[in-house]
Amino acid sequence: MDGSAIYVRERGNLRRVSDIVLAQPKPVSSCRRTNPFVLRKEHFIFTYNAEGSLRYTTKSLFDIALLFVADNIHHVDSLVDFPEQIGDRLFAAAEENRVFLNADISPKALRLFGDAYGEMVLGSLCLRNRFPLLHERMDEIKTFHSLKSLDLFGCRLGDNHEIFQHLTSGSLASNLVQLFIGGNSLSDVGLQRLTAPIRMLRKGLDSLQLLDVSYNPITVRALGYLTCFPKLENLDASGTSLKLGSGLKTTIWDLLGLIYSEKPLDTFDHSRCKTEGWAEQVVNQWETNSSQMPKLKKMDESRTSALRFFGRQKFVREVLSAAPSARGGEKEAERERLHFFRPAENDPLPERPSPSTTNHQGKPSWHNLKKRQRQSEKRDGSHQSPPTKRLSSSALSAEDNDLLNSY
Repeated sequence: MDGSAIYVRERGNLRRVSDIVLAQPKPVSSCRRTNPFVLRKEHFIFTYNAEGSLRYTTKSLFDIALLFVADNIHHVDSLVDFPEQIGDRLFAAAEENRVFLNADISPKALRLFGDAYGEMVLGSLCLRNRFPLLHERMDEIKTFHSLKSLDLFGCRLGDNHEIFQHLTSGSLASNLVQLFIGGNSLSDVGLQRLTAPIRMLRKGLDSLQLLDVSYNPITVRALGYLTCFPKLENLDASGTSLKLGSGLKTTIWDLLGLIYSEKPLDTFDHSRCKTEGWAEQVVNQWETNSSQMPKLKKMDESRTSALRFFGRQKFVREVLSAAPSARGGEKEAERERLHFFRPAENDPLPERPSPSTTNHQGKPSWHNLKKRQRQSEKRDGSHQSPPTKRLSSSALSAEDNDLLNSY
């Protein structure tokens, strides 16, 4: 095993590989096990017979090879075209060996499985109110590019988080169907930054059907940034600066084609959001490992970690007190719930209020909304006109160009 040549047969050709360092066998206490040519203990299955005597049988060659590849998963170039049954068992073996807890190997290993098996690795990820996990495992989370649903509610993103660029680039931007970014202190500037590449390049998040921006300090101005989502069918704007009224209903209908739902939509029920896929237990391992990290290691990481450790009781108190405010309580949620949905083709359209009922919205904002509506109608009627000419006057401002330059 040590110092010997390694040969790989690939596409019918045999080649020698000299720069691969294989994983060392696990240390054992017995002197007989120090010989690398002696079979390792995990190559045997220990059972008891009917008389109660210990007996052992060797594992199959497939299981031994699977364990060997799992130990050296960081040397694998690709798993594309390998059957999903093989990928499932290999992922389980790597998970059992706690490969995904190693920060140096985990991102590459998850990307390896994600490129080959996509949504089967992880199709839905729920990080609701689990902001420490998001920040500690950002590199690994970015490898899940086949997500259909992503819940980042209460993750303290703010207006300038690095995950915004990840959401609007790569294959994730075309696969994501549901996005929950409520309770993140996200303002109009944050939504502007999130949607600037989409509004400019006209691609990314084009499959998004459900968006939750609840409990963020956004205003009517932010609604104009959501027009870049052509397939948006459900919107949750509860707990924002938006106030329910005929003017708001008309504005959302004109901009997004959504109408107000008198009853809460089941699609925004948190019980429906779950982490699903092969990596479900990996996410749980990350959170468990973080909570069981030794105290000394936590103190040595940074001053922030040390202060957070010593103020653990205060930290837990703040999280518990912040949770009700994010949800607003049951009564408040019932009173201020703003759910909007796209009506079916055969549903009656909402009535437009008279101009006198919308004067409280202000003439400048209504004028801009009407102008944006006419631009959307032109865009639907004719696809041959260059989009840059339409966007340069109203949809894109100097701030948008600065944001795009920062990317």
